[in-house]
Amino acid sequence: MKQMIERLFQNQDLSDLELVDLINNLDDDSMDYLFKKADERRQKVYGKDVYMRGLIEFTNFCKNDCSYCGIRRSNKLADRYRLSIDEILECCKVGYELGYRTFVLQGGEDSQYTDEDIVNMIKRIKEKYTDIAITLSIGEKPYASYQKYYDAGADRYLLRHETSARGLYEKLHPKMSYDERIQCLYDLKKIGYQIGAGFMVGLPGQTSQDLVSDLRFLKELQPQMVGIGPFIPHKDTPLANEIGGDLRMTTILLAIIRLMLPGVLLPATTALGSISPQGREKGLKAGANVVMPNLSPTTVRDKYLLYDGKICTGDEAAHCRGCIEKRINSSGFQVNMSRGDHVDFLK
Repeated sequence: MKQMIERLFQNQDLSDLELVDLINNLDDDSMDYLFKKADERRQKVYGKDVYMRGLIEFTNFCKNDCSYCGIRRSNKLADRYRLSIDEILECCKVGYELGYRTFVLQGGEDSQYTDEDIVNMIKRIKEKYTDIAITLSIGEKPYASYQKYYDAGADRYLLRHETSARGLYEKLHPKMSYDERIQCLYDLKKIGYQIGAGFMVGLPGQTSQDLVSDLRFLKELQPQMVGIGPFIPHKDTPLANEIGGDLRMTTILLAIIRLMLPGVLLPATTALGSISPQGREKGLKAGANVVMPNLSPTTVRDKYLLYDGKICTGDEAAHCRGCIEKRINSSGFQVNMSRGDHVDFLK
């Protein structure tokens, strides 16, 4: 198994059968070796730096009905909210004063915000803070809309593909098209964004081959960012009684992604921290190098619940910043508050 990991380290790829073997048959000793090689690869590209992004969850309205998501359209128990552009700018002000130089504007697919609204939002932020990067994570849009946001100053776009298994995707995403999802990612890449894809680990019905399919898709797409995390059930969804994904498998996949895509920006997600007290630290030690503390107002933070048990919903922005920095430092890494662009986009 260690020889297989070494080949992955050297060649940045393995066959599909070898990847299945790696996912299914790692003992603890081999897993530690995998994490060691992932950490070695990450340090060669980015050193010990962990990049901090300020996350602003500005709407929990969504037109989609994804069966795993707590803000799905059919969840009548969700406490809905929208932030105004002025409220979003206030979040940016707080974040900028705390040192953040990347803001991640995330929300459900909310048609209340027109293209004009999103463009205005981007321009106002960029006019006020000229040295920051803006990441959007607002779902599927027409090519022309993506182009408008990019022209207005958006730098990055996160759009997790969730699963590359077509049948599983369509089962989890009623009335949505797998092909359209994938096309959006290629549209974003063509326009010039630093793009982020990603998937959930431990989805009901997901197989090892499905996970390998996800890895193969990422290898072909070559995104600058990859966001993966464990599936965590939400009590007000059709998947409420399903078993969630686990920390071990998620960290194994983080490490494999680091070795397949050495320069990728790879978050240790809030979901990891939500299933284990040391989840984000274990993610960092497996090759992750990004964390995204929350800058959303505490008055709405506990309303943006994609899954149950989300951590840090009551913390002020300054507390999130300080707490996570201590965790990063105690894990042997160091905080980097710069824009934190992908190595291929550094000027």
